[in-house]
Amino acid sequence: MSLSESTISWSTVKYATSAENGFVSGSLDKKTIVDRTFKTHVLENRYLKVTLVPEFGGRIVSIIYKPTGHEQLYRTEVGVPYGINAGNFYYDWLMVYGGIFPTFPDAEHGKAWLKPWDFKVVKASPGEVTVSMSRKDDSAYSAAPGRFLKGSTGIEATYYVTLKADRAALDARVVLKNPQAQAVDYEYWTCTTLAPGSDPNNPKTTGGAEIIAPIEAYSTPAWSANLSDGDESAGAGRSRFEKLRHFRNWPTMGIAYAAPDMQGGNFWGVINHDNEEGIIRIADNAVTPGLKMWTWGYQSFTNETDARKDPNEARPYVELWAGVSDQFFHRAKLPARGEVSIPETYSPTVGMSNVTAANENILINLSAAASGVNLQFFSIEPATPMRITLKRGDAILFSDAVKADPKNGNRISATIPAGGSGEQVRLTIATTDGRELIAAETKIK
Repeated sequence: MSLSESTISWSTVKYATSAENGFVSGSLDKKTIVDRTFKTHVLENRYLKVTLVPEFGGRIVSIIYKPTGHEQLYRTEVGVPYGINAGNFYYDWLMVYGGIFPTFPDAEHGKAWLKPWDFKVVKASPGEVTVSMSRKDDSAYSAAPGRFLKGSTGIEATYYVTLKADRAALDARVVLKNPQAQAVDYEYWTCTTLAPGSDPNNPKTTGGAEIIAPIEAYSTPAWSANLSDGDESAGAGRSRFEKLRHFRNWPTMGIAYAAPDMQGGNFWGVINHDNEEGIIRIADNAVTPGLKMWTWGYQSFTNETDARKDPNEARPYVELWAGVSDQFFHRAKLPARGEVSIPETYSPTVGMSNVTAANENILINLSAAASGVNLQFFSIEPATPMRITLKRGDAILFSDAVKADPKNGNRISATIPAGGSGEQVRLTIATTDGRELIAAETKIK
């Protein structure tokens, strides 16, 4: 385990903002590129190299999965302000940098995406590093568009980030506190821009990307209704979440929401089928039931241009959001002296084409047909020896000690003998001393 300081360079086109972060009219100059340097904090173990940028939005800007050497998060090469004076964002403009970052107390990136967050080392030991990035909502933009909250909420947000020596996943926790004697309206969303299996020097979502989420239906705002043209109706303004899972089927930019929400599903993310690498968020989505999905459309990949010769905002990434409410501008209420805690785990995957179940220990893709059962899995603690058992009724199909392969992934197949009883195959993965890591069932198709 290590924690170190470094710097990162990021370029943007030239622009200017006011003291309140409002955009200065006429200052945009896309022909001039300006280099910016941020101080970073780097958490590293044998599996992950994680880079944080507290001073620009309190964000995790990079997760390198060391066994493959690939980046998991999108990061734009040249930032370009957009949405200027359109009424869509709190400061009436936005610029994407990328990564994973907390947004509050409003929808659409909130107030703090461009502000510095206070950094603190909470724990540094040979087995674990935990740091925090924190900010209080104590300011207000006088010219914020009408759909946003007026004034400040006083909410205190702290984003804890933990990397442990034996884990191939990053653990995080958002804590929101209302120190006041009265309840406040608010929104909270964790924004993730995902690009698993990428070149670290050119991170982006590739053509083979698929959104992985255990949902059956989605809805769209009226202005994004064309996103659902390829999917069957699921009734009541909803569409079946089938074709839109795939980045290649996004006809243009737009928003899709899990409908009615995550329904208790505890994971979502993206798998890049070009090399079967993924990044999956595992969390209690009873706390964050909202899932908002966004891309610029598949043409952002097929028509991608040189960012330095043609700076523009429409770049290839998949943006997934976890919210305490089901949609943007559907506010929640934080009780007086109340607190909300949102634990999250961000795990890479390798060699997996889907995820059917996940927890803080293991991610699996389990399927069965009449001829046999197939298991793909990713162990978040790869060095821990395991015993994997597959059963149909009382019949054992597979039972053996297994050592996880963190670089190439893990696949097990077993034949289902004819004439057995039961329509389910049950999986149990445990440590060699019998501690259960995950259990799941799948129906034989």
